[in-house]
Amino acid sequence: MAAVDISPSISQPHVFHHPTDIIHPANLDDAPLKVDTTTTPAESSATRRDPHILPTFPPDAPPSSPILYLPPILSLLPPEYVQPLSPSPSDGLAPLSTDSHLPSIDEASLALHRALHHFRPVTSEYAYVPYASAFNWHELELPESIEFEWYCVMFRSRRREGSDSGPLYEADRKAHEEAVQNGGLLLYWYGTPHPDTRMNLATCIWQSRAHALAANGRPDHIRAMRLAAASYEHWELQRYWLRKVKGEKGVTIHSYDGTSRT
Repeated sequence: MAAVDISPSISQPHVFHHPTDIIHPANLDDAPLKVDTTTTPAESSATRRDPHILPTFPPDAPPSSPILYLPPILSLLPPEYVQPLSPSPSDGLAPLSTDSHLPSIDEASLALHRALHHFRPVTSEYAYVPYASAFNWHELELPESIEFEWYCVMFRSRRREGSDSGPLYEADRKAHEEAVQNGGLLLYWYGTPHPDTRMNLATCIWQSRAHALAANGRPDHIRAMRLAAASYEHWELQRYWLRKVKGEKGVTIHSYDGTSRT
């Protein structure tokens, strides 16, 4: 199926305007690669901000600089593991974490989880560039002894203008926590909608494709899927392998070809 046209001219870097482009890519793993619909659809915690909701600012206190993206959301490790300390990046976007813990994690994925504390986009046009060029994959380093591949889901989208974000945010939050509890979800990241085109990008990194598929039939996933169908004008789903070869420290991105080595 042909992909959505995602290459209009861009007049300015993509910055935060309003919270309108979030969905969990895990909820769409078995969906078609593209959807085009035309029907019209009709801080949750006192102690910490809900990471699924884009921040808002009062008119007299805008952010000091444009918000180009939000921090990655890393799944909490199983309770028996010591949770790693987050780095303090120069831009202040330290990783966020889920409320739920992963039930288990393999040693290779544990090493990747630690490296993903530094995960970030390398361009403000991440919704338009190839997946391999959108993030700092080249900066992620793991022990040379590891050989593994992880499953990535990438979701490009354009929210329907004027659609109600509230129910989708809540469904997204529940589906995300459900996926963590089900096992295998290491990271969830999403950007902010482009101010001119409303295009956005979100991605998940899983321990395996089997984990991603196992999450598809869960009830919160199903509810999120139903809401998504009415909330987006366009969306495009792509799948990738994140590969680590023994004897090397770095990782590489490869298009999903229907096969797995793990």
